[in-house]
Amino acid sequence: MQLVVARIGRAHGIKGEVTVEVRTDEPELRLGPGAVLLTDPASTGPLTIETGRVHSGRLLLRFEGVRDRTAAEALRNTLLIAEVDPAEVPEEEDEYYDHQLIDLDVVLADGTGIGRITEISHLPSQDLFIVERPDGTELMIPFVGEIVTEIDLEEQRAVIDPPPGLIDDRAEIASSREESGDESGPSEESGEERA
Repeated sequence: MQLVVARIGRAHGIKGEVTVEVRTDEPELRLGPGAVLLTDPASTGPLTIETGRVHSGRLLLRFEGVRDRTAAEALRNTLLIAEVDPAEVPEEEDEYYDHQLIDLDVVLADGTGIGRITEISHLPSQDLFIVERPDGTELMIPFVGEIVTEIDLEEQRAVIDPPPGLIDDRAEIASSREESGDESGPSEESGEERA
């Protein structure tokens, strides 16, 4: 099975290093020296990582055979792909590979079916499950512990506890204002005298 683990950015310096946008939770495993990665487009690879280092918060890689800025710049926007055993699981307990989550049934705690995960969208702030409902419409479910309460790979399901309005149109609106019809807000009057 193939996983996209990074995208090559711009060249850095004149000795063939490139910046990379990391797309894996295991960069030390997937992007270490000696790793051989497939590429998209395939014509630019495979690439073997020679060195890696962090500079100003960004990962810089140098590949075997890439010795100057021109060769490094030619790799820009190339996707780096690792070959992974489908039976392999992430090291952390609550981490999953995309292929483990695709096609899971999404259900509420009471077993009510919501739909099926068709895609995982990786955003900078969080990941989203793209869920196809039985009627063909799609939902976006944030993959956060407060909402996705359980991933059961044996039962092939993801249990969710959605806040009001996430999976239906009936959002609950909390208001501290009494239903007296007064919309002027809290009163500024005070019973205290000031000296």
